[in-house]
Amino acid sequence: MKLIFLGPPGAGKGTQALGVSSRLRVPHISTGDMLRAAVKNQSPTGLAAKKYMDAGQLVPDDVLIEMVRERLSMDDCKNGYLLDGFPRTVDQAEALEAISPPDAVVNIAVPDGKLLERLAGRRVCGKCMGTFHISKLNDERICPVCKSELIHREDDKPETITRRLKVYREQTAPLIGYYESKGKLRTVDGDTRPEDVLLSILASLE
Repeated sequence: MKLIFLGPPGAGKGTQALGVSSRLRVPHISTGDMLRAAVKNQSPTGLAAKKYMDAGQLVPDDVLIEMVRERLSMDDCKNGYLLDGFPRTVDQAEALEAISPPDAVVNIAVPDGKLLERLAGRRVCGKCMGTFHISKLNDERICPVCKSELIHREDDKPETITRRLKVYREQTAPLIGYYESKGKLRTVDGDTRPEDVLLSILASLE
């Protein structure tokens, strides 16, 4: 099955994608992780993307589309995929239709107030790449897994979060109407326990 996950920053797309991809045995392809790896490696794509990511803006279509095209051509995508973070605009969605159109699109809905709370408290380990929330940590500076320093990413700071949500509402939210018109949209409540969200997603795909 070919799937897309939609939802604003902090909706839990990454967490749910891991569970769904495991159940359906298709690769979870996070464009956010792909871009961050490119930035870390200082590849041409990464350097081009970094200035947009730091400002809380969307990375240009040509960069993302080519990255996704290459990824979906790999052998592990023969039986499907789960895209998390792409497409983000209707133009990108139309480009994907030409590459490998999705079977279903899951929209994870969460109120803005809850998104701000989730993202502002998020910390990432630069070594093991684990993601944690300060409400669950004894020391918000130290990774509970590998004891390395935790990072408060620039795009998880309140002023950047506000910009990211504004960009999402203006540029990405129209995708909901686009996929609804194609009969592919499945909207689930993301403001519940993660395990309940997972069950709702799986039920919507039956």
